[in-house]
Amino acid sequence: MKSLLHSRNIFLSLLAVVLYAHSSCWACTLTSKNAAQAEEKDWWQTAQFYQIYPRSFQDSDGDGIGDLKGITSRLEYLKDIGVTAAWLSPIFKSPMVDFGYDIADFYEIQSEYGTMDDFRELIAKANALGIKIILDFVPNHSSDECEWFQKSLRRERGYEDYYVWHDGKLDADGKRIPPSNWLQAFRGSAWEWREERQQYYLHQFAVQQVDLNYRNPAVVEQMKRILRYWLDQGVAGFRVDAVPVLFEVETDENGQYPDLEVSGTTDDKDDRTYLKNNLVENRPETIDMVYQWRQVMDDYQRIHGGDTRVLLIETYAPPAYTMQMYGNRSVEGAHLPFNFNLITVLKQGVSATTVQEAVDEWMKNMPAKRTANWVIGNHDQRRAASRYGVQRTDAMNMLVLTLPGASVTYQGEELGMIDGEISWEDTVDPAACNSNKSIYENFTRDPSRTPFQWTAGTNAGFSTASKTWLPLAPQYQTLNVDVENSSARSHLKIYKSLVELRKSSKTLQNGSYKYKALAEDLFVLKRFLNGDDTIIYVANFGDKTVTVDLQSEFDATLPSTMTLKISSLDSTKTLGSDINPKSIIWLPVRR
Repeated sequence: MKSLLHSRNIFLSLLAVVLYAHSSCWACTLTSKNAAQAEEKDWWQTAQFYQIYPRSFQDSDGDGIGDLKGITSRLEYLKDIGVTAAWLSPIFKSPMVDFGYDIADFYEIQSEYGTMDDFRELIAKANALGIKIILDFVPNHSSDECEWFQKSLRRERGYEDYYVWHDGKLDADGKRIPPSNWLQAFRGSAWEWREERQQYYLHQFAVQQVDLNYRNPAVVEQMKRILRYWLDQGVAGFRVDAVPVLFEVETDENGQYPDLEVSGTTDDKDDRTYLKNNLVENRPETIDMVYQWRQVMDDYQRIHGGDTRVLLIETYAPPAYTMQMYGNRSVEGAHLPFNFNLITVLKQGVSATTVQEAVDEWMKNMPAKRTANWVIGNHDQRRAASRYGVQRTDAMNMLVLTLPGASVTYQGEELGMIDGEISWEDTVDPAACNSNKSIYENFTRDPSRTPFQWTAGTNAGFSTASKTWLPLAPQYQTLNVDVENSSARSHLKIYKSLVELRKSSKTLQNGSYKYKALAEDLFVLKRFLNGDDTIIYVANFGDKTVTVDLQSEFDATLPSTMTLKISSLDSTKTLGSDINPKSIIWLPVRR
């Protein structure tokens, strides 16, 4: 160790750090373009969004299922970790085939989650704490138990074309078959026959999730009415589910839907990816619908005042399509189309080069004067700590909280929660249940939906029930709020330090950025603002020791000494110590 110090190397036993350089004369050398003060941001542009999966957050009545009163009882925790806005996965009346994403009544609360009075109590307490509540809006489909579908099934006036119906076609033997070869997301045909109507209906998800017909103006107006209703209840906006599949190609001159081409990516003929889905996803009409929903948000604010009501869009789509969601020169679109690059691009492996690719793909395609956002997990993905590696938990949380724009945290990522181990017998996710025991783990989303871990006690403090709706994940005795809050160092404490820095730093809120992958595994991000402190994020994502001179290999304007502000859990270096950026040895991640 002494020889390293004598040679001016600094030995850091850590994966990732945030370094701090106090504003001084060297900052004045920044170019006017990069140093220009950014205009004041609206609340959502630097927000820390936090996704709550209500079924798994907190159970208040001992039935093993999370609920609204449970969320209300834990709002102080959200305040403590600096949450700006909490997004709730669906809480509406539902038969729970897809756990709320199959809505039977868009205007009512699911009874096992609570009542409208419970919801109003949640809104009131959240407002008192300065936390905004955002709801999940599921516009593509309704449950087959929805009153609208039952009326459409009977061809009642006004509802005949509320959904996508088709007669189907006859094969060579005169047998009636589905209109096309389209596949649903949960395996098998996207068409279902109903004897009562003598037609097929389209369902891009489960059989019980019936696609609404957005070529029907009555459907469009109904969904806008739903948005206004919940805005009247005090929500701050919506996360919009499954937007890319809102429209499908129209029928041809003979009234028939075309078949999709085989993709060549899998031999599994029941898997949706067996086919190219260009005719049923990412249609141009969908972009216009997003613009119409944004107009609802803006009109509501104009009439009622208050803060901006936000529109967050789920879109797993190519950049050229996704970026249109933002709007254009003449019309506004989504405030934030969700950026899943740190999920999708990093599926090929976690390294500095893939991180740079993910960041590049967003920042180099994003239209001017728009706001970026960063997501590393949600209820549809395996948990971040399990996908990236537990040893990279802090590095990934640091990354999303230091990159420019808004951040999105899925419940438990701040703790380093890992996937639950769900047997076939305990599996409830329809994506897995529609497969079989030998392949269900390739499709299940249950592992990321296990109960939130509050304590090391019974059911991790989530519920007093004898059995929870999903089993607890491993390591809940150590990866929980109580233990991590009381520990000298923990993922949670590091996360809270990051949030505090983010909220107090004008550089992180308004500053410019520069980033680079130094070799395969070392990623560096610089945030800087004229007259304010500069912040450097550095992470070694690999399994080899790396020595780097940040001044010569990344930025010659860096000062000779920087201060260690935040480091990952394995670090032995003292926070507040001086770091020489000219020669730092970065140890590999611990496995």
